[in-house]
Amino acid sequence: MAVRDPLRPLLQPGQVSAAGKALAEALGHDFAQPALLDQALTHPSAAARTTYERLEFLGDRVLGLIIADMVFRTYPDEPEGALARRFAALVRKEALARIAEAIDLGTHLRLSRGEAGQGGRGSQTLLADACEAVIAALFVDGGFEAARRFVERWWRPMLAEQAGPPQDDKTALQEWAQGRGLPLPVYRLRSTEGPPHDPIFDIEVSLPDHAPAQGRGSSRRAAETAAAAALLARLKGEGDV
Repeated sequence: MAVRDPLRPLLQPGQVSAAGKALAEALGHDFAQPALLDQALTHPSAAARTTYERLEFLGDRVLGLIIADMVFRTYPDEPEGALARRFAALVRKEALARIAEAIDLGTHLRLSRGEAGQGGRGSQTLLADACEAVIAALFVDGGFEAARRFVERWWRPMLAEQAGPPQDDKTALQEWAQGRGLPLPVYRLRSTEGPPHDPIFDIEVSLPDHAPAQGRGSSRRAAETAAAAALLARLKGEGDV
C-alpha cells in the first residue's frame, strides 16, 4: 500500500496543512512563518521543495547550546569531563530520535514515495535530522526562547534519568588498556547492512592478547560503543576489570 504524505497537497509559501498545525501545537509554538515548519519537515528525497538540511545544520548548534546550558546549571559542582559525558548522551542521534518519536514527528515528514515505502518515517537518522531542523525552525521563527522552551520540556526528563554522568564504554575500555600499558583499542568496520537512510554498522574492536569483540548499531559510534561494551563485559567475566 502506498504511504500517504500527510502534508499533501503541496502548500503555497506561507501556508501549512492541518497536520502541520497540529504539530505546531505539540511544539508549543504558533509559527508566524509557517513555511519554516514546512521546510523542517521536508526530506531531501522530496527534491522539488526546499529541504530541511540547512535548518538541520542550525538546529544542531542551537540544541548544543541549550543542552550545554542545562547541564551546566543543573550540575554546578561537576567537573568538565562529567558535564561533557552528560552533554554527549543528550545530543546524540538516539536521544533526538527518541524525542521525535514522542512527538510523532515521523507522521508529519514529507518524503518521496520510495523513501516512505522503505520505512523512512521510522528511521532514527531521519527522525534525528528532522528534529534538529524543527528546533532550528523554532529558533528562527520565535527566537532562542521558543527553541529553549521546546528543548527544556522534552529533554529535561532524559536529563533527570541520569543518576550519574553516563559511562562511555569506549572511554572505559581505552582507560583500561592504558592502565595496563596496552595500545589504544582498534576498531574495524566489518560490514554495513540495510538501506542508506537507516544503515546498521557491524564493528569489531581488538586489543593485543585478547580475542576481538563485535558490536552493531545504527551509527558507527553506536556500533563501536556496543563493541567496547561487549569486550569490557568479557574482560569483567574473566576477572580483568
